[in-house]
Amino acid sequence: MNTNNREILQIALPSIVSNITVPLLGLIDVTIVGHLGAASYIGAIAVGGMLFNIIYWIFGFLRMGTGGMTAQAYGQQNDAEMMRLLTRSMGVGALIAFTLILLQYPIERTAFAFIETTPEIERLATTYFRICIWGAPAVLGLYSFSGWFIGMQNSRYPMFIAITQNIVNILVSLVLVYGFEMKIEGVAIGTLVAQYAGFLMAITLWVHKYKAIRCHAELRSLLDKQAMYRFFQVNRDIFLRTLCLVAVTVFFTSAGAAQGEVVLAVNTLLMQLFTLFSYIMDGFAYAGEALAGKHIGANNRTGLQQMVRQLFVWGIGVSLTFTLMYGIGGEDFLKLLTNEESVIAASSNYFYWVLAIPLAGFAAFLYDGIFIGATATRLMLFAMAIAAAAFFLIYFGCRSTLGNHALWLAFISYLVLRGIVQGFLGRKILN
Repeated sequence: MNTNNREILQIALPSIVSNITVPLLGLIDVTIVGHLGAASYIGAIAVGGMLFNIIYWIFGFLRMGTGGMTAQAYGQQNDAEMMRLLTRSMGVGALIAFTLILLQYPIERTAFAFIETTPEIERLATTYFRICIWGAPAVLGLYSFSGWFIGMQNSRYPMFIAITQNIVNILVSLVLVYGFEMKIEGVAIGTLVAQYAGFLMAITLWVHKYKAIRCHAELRSLLDKQAMYRFFQVNRDIFLRTLCLVAVTVFFTSAGAAQGEVVLAVNTLLMQLFTLFSYIMDGFAYAGEALAGKHIGANNRTGLQQMVRQLFVWGIGVSLTFTLMYGIGGEDFLKLLTNEESVIAASSNYFYWVLAIPLAGFAAFLYDGIFIGATATRLMLFAMAIAAAAFFLIYFGCRSTLGNHALWLAFISYLVLRGIVQGFLGRKILN
């Protein structure tokens, strides 16, 4: 195994573990409330979790932007800039977090104005929201730390933190719910405690590991107008790109819902296979982000080109493996998720779209990582905007004749086009 392959796996594998543990936080909450004797508790967790997923997803630029710029500073061996980037990211994250806390009531009321639920679910979800919103400083702080650690070529620390969060969440939630009979409040507090446990662990690991460069930490870097402009320029493009991604994802769900409960259930189940693939491929995207930034920072074009070639070999290999796995056992996997015969029968009409996802989408994931590492976020936004526009054009152009197949055709085309446009634009980075 050559150096590039080893470096790729050293970052990708811990990142994959971290990605897989992320949905466990929500799954643990659902499992605990699922035994409280009322379906409204499950609904409340689902609604509350969805709200925070949307809110925090929008601010994911704190992780991505920090990671790319830190990787370049790492490649330049610029200790002072590495620390200044963490300070800027933490400062911006803290400002956003406290703004969310300050505006929690209007955010809550606006969200529930668009979500149709029963009064009981709204009451319980509101309780969950009002407790968990106080975790915003920890969550956004972890975004900054995770991006910074990955930029420093260290994906093991985010993995350790994610595992710790899950353990703390399980223990605290179980004690509060079953020991103190706190129900939805206990689950919310368990999540909140887990978030701050992860944040404190990140601080502890940072203090222990990076003693040599801690002396460069300075709050006055927040007042450097030129540096902050660069930071916001990179993150603005990622923010807008994320909005395009959210628009496609939310529309995919709503368009399926408009076609009836069975189609919505089918689309939801099939998208779980895409989500599973994305957890794995994101790990390799993180590797591309960290290594591309390092090579560009070091002005090592040969190393960058070699890394990209090796990364795509892994991408093709993983995609072919997933295609084979889904072809052999994908339908059996769906039967593990549901025993509803009508949904299982209907899913067979669309299953071939799932088989197309790995090979259609792997390039988009990998180029996302490379572009973030290169801080070529404007190009990434441009590619996403074109792909998102094509998604809507294809769907509305074909829905009258293809029905739900039009939605899947649009989604597969969106993935392919993202990869093609980024590949074309990526020549500016690689050459």
